[in-house]
Amino acid sequence: MQRTRVNHMIRISPIRLINAENEQVGVVDTHEALRMAQEAGLDLVEVVADARPPVCKIMDYGKYKYDLSKKEQKSRAAGKQQELKEIRLGRSIKIDPHDVQIRVDQARRFLMAGHKVQITQRFRGREMMHKELGLERLQKICVDLSDISKIEMAPRWVGRQTSIVLSPDRDKIEAIKRKMTKEEHERAEKELEEAEKARLEALEADAADDDDDAEDGADGTEESKPKSGKGTKRGKGPADDRASNPVDDEVADLLGET
Repeated sequence: MQRTRVNHMIRISPIRLINAENEQVGVVDTHEALRMAQEAGLDLVEVVADARPPVCKIMDYGKYKYDLSKKEQKSRAAGKQQELKEIRLGRSIKIDPHDVQIRVDQARRFLMAGHKVQITQRFRGREMMHKELGLERLQKICVDLSDISKIEMAPRWVGRQTSIVLSPDRDKIEAIKRKMTKEEHERAEKELEEAEKARLEALEADAADDDDDAEDGADGTEESKPKSGKGTKRGKGPADDRASNPVDDEVADLLGET
């Protein structure tokens, strides 16, 4: 990496000089170039060290470093925006609304960080007869995240699942970030790390569940398995008093399981 030399650090003389107006001055003595920079209230910066004579420019070195830093930040941000984060809405459409909201919050954090997000809704067994339930959920999520994102890919089907892709709306996100305090930015960074950890754990759990489904049956329905060497099926236990999930109730009613 080339090391930038400024003012008194420039030892070689003469140099090829570019003035503050970006005009070629020509080959001049280093002391003369330093005098010109001082009169302009600027710095003499070596910009091409390998040339003979080396090329130097009169500029505001502090502003130059600041602009360079901003360009590097934009470059890193552009690289991050190419990442695609997949978030799955459970193993079926029978997912609790609270769990859906957790995943929507995760998607929001990824979008705010500049990532694209793929949200996947999976279906099991006879749930494929009621695709509209999953599509309605995806549509609602798009609306919930419309303040910071836009739809890049409409629902696309692959087997027993459908996905949408949302991309960050840079202008809206930048407007929100400008209003955030330093503490809010730091908290957002921490929450982003936690969201990524939770996302990866969920994908690993889904992969393990997929292996179980492969053993249960190709249609995704569960079959009773022998326990402790016995071939008898386990009967249903007594009903409990836990609150029912309204999503489960709606799906069960549609599938005729009530």
